[in-house]
Amino acid sequence: MAYSWFKAFHIIGIVVWFAGLFYLVRLFIYHVEANQEPEPARTILKNQYQIMEKRLYSIITTPGMLLTVFMAIGLLTTEPEVLKQTWLHVKLGFVALLLGYHHYCKRLMKQLAVDECRWSSKQLRALNEAPSLMLVVIVLLAIFKDSLPTDITVWVIVAMIIAMVATIQLYAKKRREDKEKELAEISQVPQQQS
Repeated sequence: MAYSWFKAFHIIGIVVWFAGLFYLVRLFIYHVEANQEPEPARTILKNQYQIMEKRLYSIITTPGMLLTVFMAIGLLTTEPEVLKQTWLHVKLGFVALLLGYHHYCKRLMKQLAVDECRWSSKQLRALNEAPSLMLVVIVLLAIFKDSLPTDITVWVIVAMIIAMVATIQLYAKKRREDKEKELAEISQVPQQQS
């Protein structure tokens, strides 16, 4: 019975944690892009994003991470023999990377608060895809355990990376084209008024 409770709340923690991580870096992207806005909009937006980032990190993301970790410890206490299995060691390695990512987001949040973040919005979009890749690997390891088809898994991950890179590039191109179109429309307005 304890195993089921630990597993249920472990899954709930994972959902909350990942939801927070996905949205947090999206806020970082908007925060960086606010620098392109004229004053007073720039300051208003950056202050609002800073409040949202702090609340998301403190109230949702970190509690989700803690719940995930504590419930995982609970699961391991009910099945300690699983600690001898290779798939769990690999999974824990990816979880360690995810914990590092979580804490690196805190560092980026602090840098954004004092205007010292050197990441561009395009770089942050790429960073935002990292937890997706880790989530896929962690879930596949949890489901397949030692029978994970590594050859197929590698191809799935490579395909995901290619799709993510292509999507980020296409989105950047669309934004450039939209900006150029907007500037062209603005420059034509004075000519039409004359």
